[in-house]
Amino acid sequence: MQVSFETCNNILIIKLTGELDHHSCNYTRDEIDNKIIAKNPKNIIFDMSNLNFMDSSGIGVIIGRYKLIASNGGKVGITSMKPPIKRIYEICGLKRIIPSFENKKAAIEKL
Repeated sequence: MQVSFETCNNILIIKLTGELDHHSCNYTRDEIDNKIIAKNPKNIIFDMSNLNFMDSSGIGVIIGRYKLIASNGGKVGITSMKPPIKRIYEICGLKRIIPSFENKKAAIEKL
């Protein structure tokens, strides 16, 4: 699992590469939380264009960061999901609380 970051207009863009599962969730959560503490962004976007797999532990990472940002009045978006990831996103109900966007540009404009 690789996690990289970009900032645009006080939005932290989190690019996930690889597999977000029970093996990588602690590392991923810690990396994201450390960056949120350092940057204090208003909103975050998860760029999932290079994410190949996500299980329930990965969903927990996403929901946990959503709760953290939402508690400070911010918004969270997800972008560029591959079909298997989008299916998980829809089945588990994430789409009811976190909007998805076709690409990073659209997400930045809406958030």
